[in-house]
Amino acid sequence: MKALVFHGPGKRSWEDKPRPSIDKPTDAVVRITHTTICGTDLHILKGDVPAVEDGRTLGHEGVGVVEEVGDGVSNIQVGDEVLISCVTSCGRCDYCKRGIYAHCRDGGWILGHLIDGTQAEYVRTPHADNSLFPLPDDMNREAAVMLSDILPTGHEIGALNGEVTLGDTVVIVGAGPIGLAALMTSRFYSPARIIMVDPDENRLAMAKQLGATDVISSNPVEAILALTDGEGVDVAMEAVGIPETFDICQQIVRAGGHIANMGVHGKSVDLQLQDLWIKNITLRTGLVSTNTIPVLMRAVKSGDVEPVELVTHRFKLDEIEKAYDIFSEAAKEKAIKMILTAE
Repeated sequence: MKALVFHGPGKRSWEDKPRPSIDKPTDAVVRITHTTICGTDLHILKGDVPAVEDGRTLGHEGVGVVEEVGDGVSNIQVGDEVLISCVTSCGRCDYCKRGIYAHCRDGGWILGHLIDGTQAEYVRTPHADNSLFPLPDDMNREAAVMLSDILPTGHEIGALNGEVTLGDTVVIVGAGPIGLAALMTSRFYSPARIIMVDPDENRLAMAKQLGATDVISSNPVEAILALTDGEGVDVAMEAVGIPETFDICQQIVRAGGHIANMGVHGKSVDLQLQDLWIKNITLRTGLVSTNTIPVLMRAVKSGDVEPVELVTHRFKLDEIEKAYDIFSEAAKEKAIKMILTAE
């Protein structure tokens, strides 16, 4: 089969690899029909995730058709069209029983990280019963790909960790795919105001289309404090993963507020505890557990949220290197989310 393979920082190749097979009774092998590129994949290529080894197939999002199942799989059948969760969960360990699938002792975020991922013609998915979700016939498959990672990440690590509630003022720093997913899912909880911060005017236009009440492209701290009469915001979400954007969140959170960090950080940040200790804030970080995929699937099916609006570029799977080049220049290319189709 063909796969997009990581060969160290800055090096990738669309090349031949052996087709995966069942390794454990709880595995399934899925033929990929749709996949995408995540900002985390770009972090891997920058060298920010050193656990990813030379030779690893990248990717952790996708939709496909089950080709083979192990003897221990009971809920998934050959021929099922399924959503692949970016997080693998055994469903049995202490973390899984607490709903923290991100830290499953035999799973978590392993696809495209510790084992071969979804940017390939086939992928082996461990713990298939808990990590694959059969898709309704009438669900848009491009929308379904957004349910693998970005929509549950925006929901769980953004809206839920930020404790967005009725009447809140929310700021999302970074209008990339994760930030926009956080915008879409924060609206479930009826905040009074959602302010989006990003230097890219194209992404801010998308944010306005998706429901942002205010957009800011420069001098964000000054602008946000002016919009909030100097009080700051109830919820500040960091969706980039660099010290500068985390620092913005520290400066604009109000007393009693919440900082929700969604970005993948490759270097240390300065925690301004000398200013924050007295403000009774809550700071939460997180890796998505995807335990809200079922409810998000219902929301997508009902039309309450339409993540297909995030798709800006479409390619055939064997054009993935071109797609990476464009996604790496997202501002220039006006790229939000890419869909790669194998059929």
